[in-house]
Amino acid sequence: KDPSVAISVNLARYDAPEQRYCPAGVYEIVQEEAGPRLQINAQNCIHCKTCDIKDPTQNINWVVPQGGEGPIYQG
Repeated sequence: KDPSVAISVNLARYDAPEQRYCPAGVYEIVQEEAGPRLQINAQNCIHCKTCDIKDPTQNINWVVPQGGEGPIYQG
């Protein structure tokens, strides 16, 4: 919902637990010259919904990909 919460609250207070509770490593805190930032590696997501359940600030709103009907395979 608000990307700044990942740094201002989760990193400052809880040491960014999203880096550890996600089994696929979707959430990563990257250290840059301007300071840390949240990088989301969406291509790694295995759609387990752990992030929506375990985020301490409830800042992540996970939604079903492709509208909920699952993958549409051709052929």
